[in-house]
Amino acid sequence: MPSKNENLGSSKTNKGNFFEDFHVGMSLKHATPRTVTAGDQALYQALYGSRFVLASSDEFARSVGLAQAPLDDFLAFHLVFGKTVPDISLNAVANLGYAEGRFGVPLFPGDTVTTTSEVIGTKENSNGKTGVVYVRSTGRNQYGEMVLEYVRWVMVRMSALALSPRKSPTKAAEVPDLLASVKTSDLTIPEEMTFAGFDSVLSGSPYLWGDYKVGERIAHVDGMTIEEAEHQMATRLYQNTAKVHFNQHSEGQGRFGRRLIYGGHIISLARSLSFNGMENAVKVVALNGGTHVAPTFAGDTIYAWSEVLEKIELSGRSDVGALRVRLVAAKNNDCGDFPLRDEQGGCHPDVVLDLDYTVLMPR
Repeated sequence: MPSKNENLGSSKTNKGNFFEDFHVGMSLKHATPRTVTAGDQALYQALYGSRFVLASSDEFARSVGLAQAPLDDFLAFHLVFGKTVPDISLNAVANLGYAEGRFGVPLFPGDTVTTTSEVIGTKENSNGKTGVVYVRSTGRNQYGEMVLEYVRWVMVRMSALALSPRKSPTKAAEVPDLLASVKTSDLTIPEEMTFAGFDSVLSGSPYLWGDYKVGERIAHVDGMTIEEAEHQMATRLYQNTAKVHFNQHSEGQGRFGRRLIYGGHIISLARSLSFNGMENAVKVVALNGGTHVAPTFAGDTIYAWSEVLEKIELSGRSDVGALRVRLVAAKNNDCGDFPLRDEQGGCHPDVVLDLDYTVLMPR
């Protein structure tokens, strides 16, 4: 909805919410519902080349108890996320991070997804021009079942009216206390899914849950260069309307002088690259935390590496376990030396994504 502080006259266009428009407890029901298709999945694979077997083959999905191949987990994430942009981050400077993400029931072609959000925190920045907004968003299918729930925080501009004349901070900071990781008891594993007869030849690797060790690091070797056209197509696929990704006329006057690559695009690139070395990490069940460390631009080449943070036994399940994994993406650096920190202990300048997520892997 338009900012309360903008005098729009008879305008019917959506200017988006500015920082001062948000308040803790605010509920948002996002337009528009999205019915997903096999075409969405095919285009997603064309953009990222993901080869994880569950989303690639109806027959394989049926062999583990599903009715058909589900959409890629991060395609579901992007579709849920994209719904929120016009209300939450249309006037964003940057999307900063994620926490407490739980994947629920799989999303299948033919399902319709809708998203709602609740504002759970706000904090004005010291520059007096922007603030950080914390929201919990939930995507549901047509039956009301939870597809995805997650928290994100985003830096949002103040409106011109709020800046002129500049007022003192309008509200006290309210920053939510977020969990470091999703509890094992809160992980959702589809009841019908069983990995007892899992075919590791067809999945692409003999390495299963028991073959990975806590602290193990895997360089995923391959790199993928970001093309402007592909990024634009991907972001439109998710109906993400954030100005920083599309409008060179306005972004040319900004800090970087060019459009930013949507952070979720980097997540999908890194996840797809991680196939080489973690082929059997077939299902994402949690997004524990994540940070877009630095901006990425068209022409950058993305590499990735993973570190096993935790091995999780699942109660009553001898066929499958979970791995908590740190997935790091770097630009124009092949990650052979696992970059993360610079010599001063700060984040390495090539690192663009630091993601903590939990995956299912057959035993």
